[in-house]
Amino acid sequence: MWEYLVHGEPTPRTKTLLKGLGEALERQGFRLNPEAEAPNLVLNAISPENPKPYRRRAQATFVASVLEVPDYPQDPLRELYPYLVRALSNVLLAYAPGRGVKFLTLELGHYEEPEGEGFYERVAERLRPIACSRLVIQNIFEPDLEPELWQGDELTQSLYWAGKKLKEWDLLPAPFPIEEILPPEDLRHVKRLYGIGGLSYGNLSVRKDQRRFWMSASGVDKANLREIGRDILMVKDYDPERNAILLSVPPHIEPRRVSVDAIEHWMIYREHPGVGAILHVHAWMEGVPATPFNYPCGTYELAQAVAEKVRQAEDPTRAVVGLKNHGLTLTGRSLEEILERIEGKLIRTVPMT
Repeated sequence: MWEYLVHGEPTPRTKTLLKGLGEALERQGFRLNPEAEAPNLVLNAISPENPKPYRRRAQATFVASVLEVPDYPQDPLRELYPYLVRALSNVLLAYAPGRGVKFLTLELGHYEEPEGEGFYERVAERLRPIACSRLVIQNIFEPDLEPELWQGDELTQSLYWAGKKLKEWDLLPAPFPIEEILPPEDLRHVKRLYGIGGLSYGNLSVRKDQRRFWMSASGVDKANLREIGRDILMVKDYDPERNAILLSVPPHIEPRRVSVDAIEHWMIYREHPGVGAILHVHAWMEGVPATPFNYPCGTYELAQAVAEKVRQAEDPTRAVVGLKNHGLTLTGRSLEEILERIEGKLIRTVPMT
């Protein structure tokens, strides 16, 4: 059974919301446990004056912070995202009494659930996939990369070229200035929790051989992928017992973490030998099949959902998969081939539903 708890000091109207939401969660299989050390979900009541975080003891705990607002702001990312980050949340629920809840995700998604019939159930259904997902963000670095690859190869050159092309197409939005929002201690805590070196959007990879692939690192400038072990990493496997991504790095490098989507790419490469490259961008295309839930990045469940859509594609080596409220994952024989297929066809704004 999944467990949840309520944290913080809710306003009277937020208290009513949390009561109704808690009852809906319990109908969906959760149990309230105020003493849980590693709950699946924390409903964290915050205020604009004091967006106090819930300090997790486990990466598996997802935090939904709840903030009462008089109305939805015109620019929710600019005005509300800082509260999500300051409260060290996976998702922020901005509650406008009488109107509903606007969700903001760490990946910059935002969408609404209006008040009315089934309101609490609908909000609970939004939270359940988030709370029950399993993060795969642990990295195990092994200093066994072949010396002839320490400076990269023609494949890492293709990653560098593709990153430059994405920059030309304006598909690498500027990272949200997380370091300007959080004090150093909290910034370190966020990096440990989410396995990120910053909030950087999109990722790309190319197959090296039957079992390995090169992939962009987390939190790096995708328009300048140069250094092996820091900007580009060699993924060699996934260890299910340790729930960790295994990477080969040069012995003289202090490596960065690989992109949190490495588990997704690993699943696709493992199942489809014809896939030579994978690209993820925060953009959209009309009529694409999409995952059913807004699973968090870096979770096994998101990877499974994307892999299933790739499997269902007419040609898995040329698949285009929508990630609900988030962006696209595309497969191809090479990065050049993927970019050629999608040039001029992308919609910059991802539909939020």
